[in-house]
Amino acid sequence: MNDKGKIVTGLVIFAAVVTFPFWYNLGKAAPPPEVVLTEKAKAAGECVLPKEEIRAEHMQLLDVWRDTQVRDGQTVYINAKGKAYTMSLSNTCLDCHSNYKDFCDRCHVYASVDPYCFDCHIDNPKEGE
Repeated sequence: MNDKGKIVTGLVIFAAVVTFPFWYNLGKAAPPPEVVLTEKAKAAGECVLPKEEIRAEHMQLLDVWRDTQVRDGQTVYINAKGKAYTMSLSNTCLDCHSNYKDFCDRCHVYASVDPYCFDCHIDNPKEGE
């Protein structure tokens, strides 16, 4: 009935095995990629939202744009500074960020995210809007 030593040893081994990936990779994470802006994006100087906000929440913004356009019929987004933008991934976002491989793909690959946006939205439509 005195199996305390075996139980503690088993728990230590279990904890070591479960936490191994975390302490083995500690400090080895790759730095986030630097995105390459197009000349048009550099000239604009600002995005729809501030840089940190758009990096963290661009997918939520695009979902809101999609729902607002489809359900409410609104096509204009006004940001906190009062500037109006057409709610369009193809014609607003990709107008400045047309370098998909250097801009979008770098972060999406780094984050292991496979967005479905580009299943429908092509890089340079400019028609039908």
